[in-house]
Amino acid sequence: MQLVELKGLLLDYAGVLDDPGDAISGAPPLFDVVRCARRSGINTALVSNADALGDPEVMGLFDTVVLSGAVGVAKPNAGIYLLTARRLGLEPRQCVFVDDLHRNVVGAVAAGMVGVHHRDVASTVTELVALLDLELPT
Repeated sequence: MQLVELKGLLLDYAGVLDDPGDAISGAPPLFDVVRCARRSGINTALVSNADALGDPEVMGLFDTVVLSGAVGVAKPNAGIYLLTARRLGLEPRQCVFVDDLHRNVVGAVAAGMVGVHHRDVASTVTELVALLDLELPT
């Protein structure tokens, strides 16, 4: 069996990226994970069923932003995951997708991606650090 190197991190916004976890102040903890992933050479994407995002800081965290209102296909349809992987220059099997809605994770897995069902910040960070071999600053 040949192992595939994971080179892409795709995250949902509402319920995942904006989850403050136990943070007292500052940006939600998953912002730091995205920054660390990019510094480590991981391609990043924001994938949302929103029509638009108003915060340019959030959009600037990612190599690409895929909004269902702009591309005409929504999660959990496989098309949105395949489009995002193409925009990152990756195969779906090289990507990890994180969402708080189980049906969206199932859609990404059906499209060939590794799926992470976000339930809380701590477990999602632990899983992403292991999957992507990240070293987060302390």
